[in-house]
Amino acid sequence: MIAIMSTLISDEFASAPLRRLHADEALFFARDPVTHIALVREGGINLVRPSRFGREVILQRAVPGQVLAEASIYSPSYHCDARAMRESCVSLLPVTAFRSRLRENPALHDEWAGYLARSVQKARMIAEMRTLRTVAERLDAWLEEGNALPQKGLRQELARELGVSPEALYRELARRRDIEPQPLKA
Repeated sequence: MIAIMSTLISDEFASAPLRRLHADEALFFARDPVTHIALVREGGINLVRPSRFGREVILQRAVPGQVLAEASIYSPSYHCDARAMRESCVSLLPVTAFRSRLRENPALHDEWAGYLARSVQKARMIAEMRTLRTVAERLDAWLEEGNALPQKGLRQELARELGVSPEALYRELARRRDIEPQPLKA
C-alpha cells in the first residue's frame, strides 16, 4: 500500500531545489535538525534505525512521489538516518515554508492529514507483517497489499523491509519458482 501523493501536495514541491544522491549516500542522520521536507523524485530513500542487536530496521522505503520522514515536520530533529537505496533525486522544501502553507491553505492541510493517515496505516501494516513467523507468510502479506516484487538487484531492500535475511527471501522466491505449474509436454 503506497500512499499516493496528491497533486495539491506535490505542487508545493514544484519549484523546490533538487538534490541528487549516490547509492548509500545519507540525506540526513538521526539527531540532525529538521530544516527541510523531502519529496522523492527518482530512485528511493530508506529511513533506517539500527536495532539494539546491530541490524538496521527500515522504517520507511520512500519511492518517487512519496515524502520522506513526513512526521518529522513536527519535530525539531530526525529520529532516524535517511540513505539512498540507489542513485536518487529529491526535492527539498524548507519545513518552515511548508508548515506556513499548511496553516494558510485548508485544502492542503486536509490533504496532508490524509497523507499522514495513510502513512500510519502503512507503518501499522508493516509492523503487523513483521509479527508473522515465516518468510512465506511475510512475503504473502506484503504481496497481498498490492506490492510487486522489485527487480532482482533491489530485492535485498525488500528483505530488509520484511525483516528477514536476503538469503531467506531468495530461498523463498526459489521455492515458489519450483512449485509453479509446469507446462504439459506433448
